[in-house]
Amino acid sequence: MSEQPPKRSGIAIWLPLALFGAFFALVIWGLYRPADREVASAFIGKPLPQFNLPAATKERPGLTTAAMTTGKPRLLNVFASWCVPCAVEAPQLEALRQQGVEIDGVAIRDRKADLDRFLATYGNPFARIGKDDLSEVQLGIGSSGVPETFVIDGKGVIRHQHIGEIRPEDVPMILEKLKEAQS
Repeated sequence: MSEQPPKRSGIAIWLPLALFGAFFALVIWGLYRPADREVASAFIGKPLPQFNLPAATKERPGLTTAAMTTGKPRLLNVFASWCVPCAVEAPQLEALRQQGVEIDGVAIRDRKADLDRFLATYGNPFARIGKDDLSEVQLGIGSSGVPETFVIDGKGVIRHQHIGEIRPEDVPMILEKLKEAQS
């Protein structure tokens, strides 16, 4: 007499497949959902540190804390010529400048020739550009990468931190944050 193998129940077959499918769906969802760009920085609501950065280019003056306390809200953009997302956000920065937004830049660990080439290629929306070769100002304002953009109120207080490149859909939010910084 030959013995037949025991029949497996349906649950023993379908449960592992269902668990694998659920895990796979969760991984895919995690990869494709929009990233949360809002970070509750410890520097929000605090004044800028004292700094005096030399000019990064001949065309624009350097950047000081005093220049950031003129009474008008502005953007402070931390960028670098070697940063691909910085090139991606250049049209949005120019669009903001054309709408009357004052933008100052902090060039991180950059060579003058590379920075000049970057600005000639992608435009120069900055009123001032400070050279931060040691990333001291970058770290002093709570930035850990490039690009990052900060909304600074007229008294030199950090009101908002935008991590990553500014995309076209971010422009209205940036304008709203600048408006909030005015009051």
